[in-house]
Amino acid sequence: MDKFSFLNAAHTGFIADLYEQYQKNPDAVEPSWRSFFQGYDLANEEYSDNEEVSSEIPEGVRKEFLVIDLIDGYRSRGHLFTKTNPVRERRKYTPLLEVENFGLTKNDLSTVFSAGEVLGIGAKTLAQIIDHLKAIYCDSIGVEYMYIRNPEELKWWQNRLNKNDNHPNYDLEGKKYILTKLNQASTFESFLQTKYVGQKRFSVEGGETLIPGLSVALRDAAEKYGVKECVLGMAHRGRLNTLVNIFKKPVRDLFSEFEGKDFEDQTISGDVKYHLGLTLSKAYKGGQEMKMNLVPNPSHLETVAAVAEGIVRAKIDKDYEGDNSKILPIIVHGDAAIAGQGIAYEIAQMMTLNGYKTGGSIHIVVNNQVGFTTNYLDARSSTYCTDVAKVTLSPVLHVNADNAEAVCHAMEMAVEYRMKFKKDIYIDLLGYRKYGHNEGDEPRFTQPELYKAIAKHKNAKDIYAQQLIANGSITAEYVTQITNEFKEHLEEEFTQSKKKTTSKIQEFMPEVWDGFVRKQLKDMLESTDTTYSADKLKEIAKVISTTPEGHKFVRKAERILQGREKMVFQENSLDWGIAENLAYGSLLEEGFDVRISGEDVERGTFSHRHAIMRDENTLERVNLLNTNTNNKGKLTIYNSHLSEYGVLGFDYGYAMATPKTLTIWEAQFGDFANGAQIVFDQYITSAEDKWKLQNGLVVLLPHGYEGQGPEHSSGRIERFLQQCAVDNITVANCSNPANMYHLLRRQMKRDFRKPLVVFTPKSLLRHPKAVNTIEDLAEGGFNEVIDDTINPKNVTKMVFCMGKFYYDMLAEREQLGREDVALVRIEQLFPLHEEKIKDVIAKYPNVERYVWAQEEPKNMGAWGYMLERFDFVDRLEVASRGYQAAPAAGSSTRYKKRHQEVLDKVFD
Repeated sequence: MDKFSFLNAAHTGFIADLYEQYQKNPDAVEPSWRSFFQGYDLANEEYSDNEEVSSEIPEGVRKEFLVIDLIDGYRSRGHLFTKTNPVRERRKYTPLLEVENFGLTKNDLSTVFSAGEVLGIGAKTLAQIIDHLKAIYCDSIGVEYMYIRNPEELKWWQNRLNKNDNHPNYDLEGKKYILTKLNQASTFESFLQTKYVGQKRFSVEGGETLIPGLSVALRDAAEKYGVKECVLGMAHRGRLNTLVNIFKKPVRDLFSEFEGKDFEDQTISGDVKYHLGLTLSKAYKGGQEMKMNLVPNPSHLETVAAVAEGIVRAKIDKDYEGDNSKILPIIVHGDAAIAGQGIAYEIAQMMTLNGYKTGGSIHIVVNNQVGFTTNYLDARSSTYCTDVAKVTLSPVLHVNADNAEAVCHAMEMAVEYRMKFKKDIYIDLLGYRKYGHNEGDEPRFTQPELYKAIAKHKNAKDIYAQQLIANGSITAEYVTQITNEFKEHLEEEFTQSKKKTTSKIQEFMPEVWDGFVRKQLKDMLESTDTTYSADKLKEIAKVISTTPEGHKFVRKAERILQGREKMVFQENSLDWGIAENLAYGSLLEEGFDVRISGEDVERGTFSHRHAIMRDENTLERVNLLNTNTNNKGKLTIYNSHLSEYGVLGFDYGYAMATPKTLTIWEAQFGDFANGAQIVFDQYITSAEDKWKLQNGLVVLLPHGYEGQGPEHSSGRIERFLQQCAVDNITVANCSNPANMYHLLRRQMKRDFRKPLVVFTPKSLLRHPKAVNTIEDLAEGGFNEVIDDTINPKNVTKMVFCMGKFYYDMLAEREQLGREDVALVRIEQLFPLHEEKIKDVIAKYPNVERYVWAQEEPKNMGAWGYMLERFDFVDRLEVASRGYQAAPAAGSSTRYKKRHQEVLDKVFD
């Protein structure tokens, strides 16, 4: 008897659905069915050797399985055979989706298969099933999602795509709305091309459907899902169109920028028009308001994405009490940038990380199929520019940018997916670039064949308008009317712009910065009250030296807490770690929040911070500072993934949106900041001058020569000092814990914000002389300059220095018994406090020589900076290592030799 005869009586649609479940998650299927499906798969894999087994399965059932394989083939590979490229022939891929590749024949096309129920269309002929699959997976939207491992997500996509065969069904009002936005996008670009011939604008022509797509996405987010705020990060391609037609920037302001008029604010340099940002509120149906933020961006195209994500996370934490459904991050990329820039991967990896997740982002790639002049075949090895999405198992929708309704449909699905699953989703908007990289380029030099096709190609507006006219939705007169009306609006704005004499940089997120004022150099040098009661500090110290009730820490952790208690309450000799923790604790009590992020920051690279303890039994993370019942603020501290560029950009964005939070990024070693140099260049040191953006981010860079080799010695002080301008940042290198304590407190107690770069110690964390009393913290203040304590009358040589090297020289002076050399510490390198330095110099009447001493090579460290700016003395000598290509020696023997040579120069 046929052992599979029971299958003849089984409902094949039921079997097909069960088999599909088995393919996604075998353990979810009842064991006997699982065994059967395993046998079937084995038979298929070994078909030639298992004719007997295969023949025992009823033919009708066997073919149902083959149709399911066909369905899965379309789901997995249909995106390779879509109609998504408007100007190029698609590359050829194999295997094809022909029925023969799935064990079926043309003779099966008229056979009815219950497998159609898997698609929600019921039992249908194979031909009908294939037509349905082609409509879903092989038309203007290609979908990649089958690599997703969450069965709920997979089922959602399959059901969602079955709806209307993955085609939109807009009513007349919806169609007119799309056409209106598309008309605005297209007419705006044409107007600029006419009025400002040859000027750079980085037009979105060839991808104009971005504008109706964005508009629909934001409308859905507000009206359907109650999203209250959007943060959009995008590069310059299409930015001007987005500013005007999505963010409602006054067109006359943009025209004034095209005219090259000077900025009305003389304290800034400003920036080019396609880098500027904007914040506004927009009203939608039902009274729903959405706050919309377009983040200012530099020409390093992907940097803004990290900043935007940081802004979103800050707003989730502060404005929406952790509810990420109230804010939507949208990142607009270029195809070459997302495929070529490593930061795209760093940001992708943030998607579910506790310190960086934002509830999912919508990534839109304006795919021009060319980067500057580089063909896409030379720009990546991956099949798609969006293949970074697969790292986080995020779905991708590849859309033909000529099909306006398909683009809007994809945007709607993207918003729906993000709001439901709180994960990233990518939209690959496959179009072209009508002109060169900018409107002054000649693209035919490098892509002659492509641009022949583009020259003959109709734009998306004309394509869509003709479709609507052809199906009777609108008339040609209607298209002419809306085009002329928008042109007239642009002409009026153009005329009005001529009356303006200056341009104005709009404030970004002005409500966030209410109460903070932009300050200049003199304000940066004013003293700030950073005192805090000794009794309160002792109470905080008690909290961070006590194991909370109900917890048990490992023995070494308990010893750390005991050490803290001893330092404060027995010895009154506080080291760096406890002073830093007391700085945070005092700010928390005063109502400030503190966020610290970076590689291994919870413990600290050099095991000094121990902000998080682990319960030995439950492994629970215990944040001791947050157990203080007097806190009005909260400390959050996160070990980051191994990223500098992405995480620093993220934390800069976080600080931009939360000026009342002490936001800190710490590098594992100082020169790790090299990997994030673009953030320093394009945002941290220049954003206030370009975009009037204040930011209070604190960057901690461990620095100091202890024989750890070239990569673990120097924080590259010289690079940061070279970027110091009139009043853009603060750079410090503290030599004792109290000064670090007051520096951190000063950062928050001011009524303005400037980025702060601090070169922090390694060996000084436990140096017996790098200690302070509780009174130093309670009663003191930040000292930009620390004078020596020896008798000034005996001094004939004054040595200026910074940080850890002071203690090396101090030890050498004690050993030599020299009382004629004064060691003066410059704690704040920028801005130099000239008056305090002059006051110190005036106390020493017999000085004959002035020396700048540093442990770094002469071409590194602060010497070049001091040579330019230290004009308080007639002649400043230098004691340092010689000119070197590497920051330090790799041999400990050579390190000691060179170090001693510098000390010998100091005391020659």
